[in-house]
Amino acid sequence: MSTYSEDRTFPLDGDAERIPEAVVIDVEAQPVAEGPPMAQIVRRRARLPALLFVATCLTTLWAGASWEWWWSEWTGAFWHALKYAVPVMTILLCHEMGHFLQARRYGVFASYPYFLPVPFGPLGTFGAVIGMEARRGDRKALFDIGISGPLAGLVPTLIFCYIGLQWSRYVPGRDMYGDPLLFKWLAMSIHGPIPPGEVIKVHPMAFAGWVGLLITSLNLMPIGQLDGGHILYGLLRQKAHLVAQTLLLAAIMIVVWNYEQFFGWTLMLFLLAMMGPNHPPTANDYVELGPVRTLLGWLTLAFIPIGFTPQPFIPP
Repeated sequence: MSTYSEDRTFPLDGDAERIPEAVVIDVEAQPVAEGPPMAQIVRRRARLPALLFVATCLTTLWAGASWEWWWSEWTGAFWHALKYAVPVMTILLCHEMGHFLQARRYGVFASYPYFLPVPFGPLGTFGAVIGMEARRGDRKALFDIGISGPLAGLVPTLIFCYIGLQWSRYVPGRDMYGDPLLFKWLAMSIHGPIPPGEVIKVHPMAFAGWVGLLITSLNLMPIGQLDGGHILYGLLRQKAHLVAQTLLLAAIMIVVWNYEQFFGWTLMLFLLAMMGPNHPPTANDYVELGPVRTLLGWLTLAFIPIGFTPQPFIPP
């Protein structure tokens, strides 16, 4: 049995005098049930993520094999496919596990990664997503969870870009893909300036690194609940909404104005607009990040201009 006591006062007219009133409430104590934290109570779905992972392995293998399909034997096409699919899946897995493990560290529930297979096109995948209860973590937790994915995926991305470009070469032809600045700088540092009328024929591993740069830079866009949206909200809190709204509106205007050139971004912009550019608040927006996290956050967002290409696929 416990007792709750409160001293209340009620004002009279003119608030000239107050009459105290003692209120005593007897409350019968109830046993508090102890149990696992929320991250353990909610059961993660494992079957669907596992099936999507296997499906994405198959579609990336198919994408890698399709480049050599018409002029190579089955064995050659399969090994060619592995040189692309294994690095791509490694990049995606590192990216999503960066989010997942950091969420576990902070006790924020996160689902297993949902890989997105694409049975057509040259990539074989649209990347992967992870479900998360962002409101259960504070500002620092949101920042660390958001930034860990891109940083974890960027490490193998740069490794595969460098090694794959070592096995690439210049050949006569025309560009089929738009290369981000970082990819061009790496290629020039390894092979020198591109001769006139030639392009770099990338090794499958280098192309996997190119995909990693594209996926990382897209996820770092500081809009909504993309990774960049988590980072920017951690840095600016409510002020991030104005930045995200402005960027989304500018992107929509650019695509509309140059629709023939950038029509491929229509679906992504539509989805971002439907989800909304604003980021929801955290459990505590007033936790300090500190100078190290602040600097790291801005440096990570600064990767976008050198890792992103506005026209990944160049039409013939």
